[in-house]
Amino acid sequence: MGKVTTVKRKLRSGGVATPAPQSDSDSDVKDDLKLDEESEEESPSNSDAEDVSDSDVFVSDDEEEEDSDADDEVENAMRALLTANGAGNSEDSDGDDSDYVSGGSDSEFDDSDDEGDDSGSEEEGAGAADNNVGGKVVDSTLAKVSEENAGEGNGTGVKAVEESDSEDDGELNPRNTIGDVPLEWYRDEKHIGYDKDGKKITKQERKDQLDAFLSRADDSKDWRRLYDEYNDEEIILTKDEIKMINKLREGRTPHEGVNPHEEYTDWFEWEDKGHPLSNAPEPKRRFIPSKWEAKKVVKLVRALRKGWISLEKPKEKPKYYMLWGDDLQTAERTANGLAYIPAPKPKLPGHEESYNPPEEYIPTQEEINAYQLMYEEDRPKYIPKQFDSLRQVPAYSDYIKERFERCLDLYLCPRSRKKRINIDPESLVPKLPKPKDLQPFPTTCYLEFRGHTGIVCTLATSPSGEWLASGSQDGSVRIWEVQTGRCRKIWEMGSAVKQIAWNPNPQISILAVAVENEVVLVNSETGPEEDEANLLTLLTVVQKPKAVEDETPLTKWIQHEEFKGIRLRHHHVVHSVAWHYKGDYIVTVAPDANTRAVLVHQLSKQLTQNPFRKHHGRVVSVLFHPTRPFLFVATKIHVRVYNLAKQQLSKKLLTSLHEISSMAVHPGGDNLILGSKEAKLAWFDMDLSTKPYKILKNHSRDIRSVAYHKKYPLFATCSDDSTAHVFHGMVYSDLLQNPLIVPVKVLRGHQNGIFDCEFHPKQPWLFTAGGDEVIRLYCN
Repeated sequence: MGKVTTVKRKLRSGGVATPAPQSDSDSDVKDDLKLDEESEEESPSNSDAEDVSDSDVFVSDDEEEEDSDADDEVENAMRALLTANGAGNSEDSDGDDSDYVSGGSDSEFDDSDDEGDDSGSEEEGAGAADNNVGGKVVDSTLAKVSEENAGEGNGTGVKAVEESDSEDDGELNPRNTIGDVPLEWYRDEKHIGYDKDGKKITKQERKDQLDAFLSRADDSKDWRRLYDEYNDEEIILTKDEIKMINKLREGRTPHEGVNPHEEYTDWFEWEDKGHPLSNAPEPKRRFIPSKWEAKKVVKLVRALRKGWISLEKPKEKPKYYMLWGDDLQTAERTANGLAYIPAPKPKLPGHEESYNPPEEYIPTQEEINAYQLMYEEDRPKYIPKQFDSLRQVPAYSDYIKERFERCLDLYLCPRSRKKRINIDPESLVPKLPKPKDLQPFPTTCYLEFRGHTGIVCTLATSPSGEWLASGSQDGSVRIWEVQTGRCRKIWEMGSAVKQIAWNPNPQISILAVAVENEVVLVNSETGPEEDEANLLTLLTVVQKPKAVEDETPLTKWIQHEEFKGIRLRHHHVVHSVAWHYKGDYIVTVAPDANTRAVLVHQLSKQLTQNPFRKHHGRVVSVLFHPTRPFLFVATKIHVRVYNLAKQQLSKKLLTSLHEISSMAVHPGGDNLILGSKEAKLAWFDMDLSTKPYKILKNHSRDIRSVAYHKKYPLFATCSDDSTAHVFHGMVYSDLLQNPLIVPVKVLRGHQNGIFDCEFHPKQPWLFTAGGDEVIRLYCN
C-alpha cells in the first residue's frame, strides 16, 4: 500500500509515470520501490492518512517533507528508465501521451478514477521491452500482470486492472455492527461495539482539548473533517462530496451526469394503430343507458319543478334608478368598515302644516281654550294657523338657516342601530298554574287565640292536631284547643320561653320547653289515660350511683316537683330544641357553649351525649331527618348533614346566605328550606346539588320562621314585615323533574311582626304567632 501512495503523490505533484520494461532494469525499479517502502514504514501516519479515501488523498505538509527523499528517488528511477528506452520509441510515446496523468488540479478528473488511472499506468510498464506502448500504473497491491497480456508482442497495450472500491481492498477501520442499539449502553465500556468478525472495537483515546484545538487551527482542511460517533472515527469529506452537498443546498441535482431537462422519449407508436392499450372487449354498460342516472335525473327535475332547487339568475340592472340616490353606496358601508346609519327621515308635511290650510283644520277659539286645560302630554304640539302668503309665516326669515342646522345636527349626531325583536312580553313570563288549581291552602283568618300578655315567640301542634301549644315572652306556656280556641292549661316558667317542641310520638304527649339554660320536659295531659302511667315513669329521674356519676356532666337531670317533669340543666342558654321522629331522643342547641353547643339527650335512659368535638361556626338550628339517621346542623352560613350511624359528614350545603335564621326539612327528607335575616328564602334539592335550587325574596324584612306541611305540598314563611307567605311546593318522585314552587297567598292581619308559624298536621291550616300577643288560625 505504501508503493501506491507514493506513486499517487507523484501523480498529484506533477510527476510522470512511465512504463517500466520487463527486463534487467526491472530489478532496479523494484529496488527503488523497496527504498520507498522502507521510507514509508518509518512514517506510519502517512499510510493511515492514505487509507481515509480511495478517491482523494489529503497529506499534511509535515508528511510530505518526511517522504520527500523517497519521492525523489522514485522519480529519478522513473526518468532513468524513460531515458534508457531510447529515442526510437518516441513516436509511440508521443501517441500515448493521453495515457499519462499529470499532477494538475483535481477538478479535471473524478476522484473515484484516481487509483484506476494510477494502476493503469503501472500495468503498462509491465509490457514487452521491444514494443513499448504507453502503459498504466499498477494497482495498490502491485499484482503481477497476467501471462496473456505479458506474452503479446504485436504492439498492443496491456489491459488495465481495475481497482475495487470495496472495504476489503484497503486497510479501513472496522465497521460497527451493533445495529440500532443505543450508544449510551457503551458509555461505561472500553469498546464501542463489534465488527463483522465479532471483535470489539476499542474506543480511541481522547486528545487534550488544547492539543485538539491547536491541531484544528493549524490544519487548513479541518472544516471538512467530521466525527462519526457510531464508528468513533473522523471522516474527511472529499471535494466531490462537498460539491454534492452544495448542490443539494441550492436545490440542484447532485450528480453531474443527470440532466433534469432531458427530452421525453415516446416508447410507443400511436399512429395508425387500431388496437387500444387493452384488448378486453367493451363492457355492456357503455351501450345501455344507466337506470340509476335516469332516477337521478328524475329527482333533479322534480326538485326544479317544485322549487327545491333555485338556479341563480344573473342580476338584472333596474330600468329606473333613484335620481338622488347614493352613487358611492355609502349607505351600506363606509370606507373604514363601519356601518352607515342614515338619519331618520322626518314626517312629510300635511294640510295642517300648510300656511293656508283648509278651514276644517283650523281650530276654533273654544278648542284652543280646551287645549289649555289639557295635560301637557295630551296637548297637541302644533296648532294650524292661516296666513295670506308664505312670507308672512314668522319662521320664514330663518327657514333656510334652521333647516341647514337641523340637517347638520342629524348628520353629525352619533347614532346606534337598535334591533327590535318582536317578542310577546307575556311569553317571557313563566307559565305557572293558577292558584285556584292548587287548592287547598290557607286563605282567611278563621280563629284568634288571645290570652298571652307578651310577644308569642313559638308554637307547636300535637300529633293528632287537636291541641296547640304556645310560648311567650311573658314566661307562660299555654295549651289551646284548636276547634274552639279555649285555653286548657297554663304553665308559668318564670322567664321568657325560647322554643317549645311537641313529641311526635302520639303515645308520648310530652312538651319540651326551652327556658334560659334549662329544657323542661312536662306532661301535656292531652294523651289517653292508659299512657299516663308510662309518662310518669319517663318523667321520673332515676338516681345514679355515685361511682357512675360523672364529675363534670354535660347536663343535670333534675326532677321538677311543681310540674311533675324533668329539668335538663345546661351550662349555657338554650335557644332551640327538636325531637327525633321516634320520640326517644331530643337535641338542644346552646350557641354560646362552643364545643357543647349541640347535645343529644335520650329520654328512656336519661343520658346526654355530645356528638361533636368542634363546630365550624355559630350553630343556629339543628333538626333530625324525618325517616333516616341524619342530623342537620345549620350555622350562620352553611348547613352540614351528618350520618349518625356512620358518624361522619355526609354533605355540606353552600347556602350563599349571609345569616341563616330558621330551617325546615321536607317530610320526604330530600329537600330543605332555609330562611335568612336578609329576607331571602333558599330551597335546596339535596339530590340535585349542594347549592340552592331556588332563592326567593318575597319579604321585605327578616324571615323569622319557615315550615313544611306534613301531608299537603305546602310550605310557609313568616317575617318581621307582619306577613306570612304560603307557597305551593310540589316534590315529584321522578328525579328528572324539578320541584314546582308557586307562591299562592299572602296572609296579613298581624302587627309588630310574625315570630313563628306552624302547619296543622292533618288540615291545610296555618297557625301564626305575632308580636301583637295574638295567635291566628288561617283556614282554606
